[in-house]
This record gives sequence, structure tokens and C-alpha cells, in this order.
Amino acid sequence: MAYEIDKPDEQWRAELTPQEYHVLREAGTERPFTGEYTDTKTEGVYSCRACGGELFRSETKFESHCGWPSFYDPADSSAVELIDDRSHGMVRTEVRCARCGSHLGHVFAGEGYPTPTDQRYCINSISLRLAPQEG
Repeated sequence: MAYEIDKPDEQWRAELTPQEYHVLREAGTERPFTGEYTDTKTEGVYSCRACGGELFRSETKFESHCGWPSFYDPADSSAVELIDDRSHGMVRTEVRCARCGSHLGHVFAGEGYPTPTDQRYCINSISLRLAPQEG
């Protein structure tokens, strides 16, 4: 897929820390319960750390106790791209930023979460940047 934000690999490496690069550009993951937004209750907008595109809003964040920030819906369905992921001997759905193609995490459905969508977008904190709501 062609992305609105398309940079050469060398530029991504220069703009991101090694850990950010590993997660965002190499589809890595951060260790559970270590991310800065796992337990955050601050109201605001979560954007892609790589390109700044708006991804999620705090109103859809919930406690799933999975070790990563969890949301039940993106800010806009066109903000994320969903990709079949059959790596590591599992069948999952990868979540990427629709603007730049950066890896964000995975989405899981049908797990019985008491949310309006019964979905859990399990997102790496390092893939996000929170802009607190003013007011």
C-alpha cells in the first residue's frame, strides 16, 4: 500500500530512537506493563509517534489488564490499517498507522470485553504520543 507519509529507511532511523524504530518500523513489541501509557488516565488524543496522525482518543481507552494500552475503537476507521498477521505461529490482526504504515500493535475481537465494539486494540505505548486535552 502507498502511504501519505513515505520516507526512506535511513530517514526513519534518523528520526526515531532505536526502540521506536524496532517497534514502529520492524513490527516489534515492547515488554508488557512497561509502556508509559499502559495505566494513563489522562484525557486527550493519541497520535502516531512516527508521523503525528491521530489514532485514538482517551474516551475509548479501557483497562484490559493485558500489559499494553487498550482501546475499543480508533478515532476514525480510516486512521488505521488492519493486516492479517500469521507470524510467531499465531493468527492475529496487525494494526498499522494508515498515514505512514508504522506498526502499532494488534486488534482482538470476541473476547467478551464490556465495550461497545467488543474489540481490543492492544497498542504499544512507544507507538503513540499523547496530547492531553486542554481545558
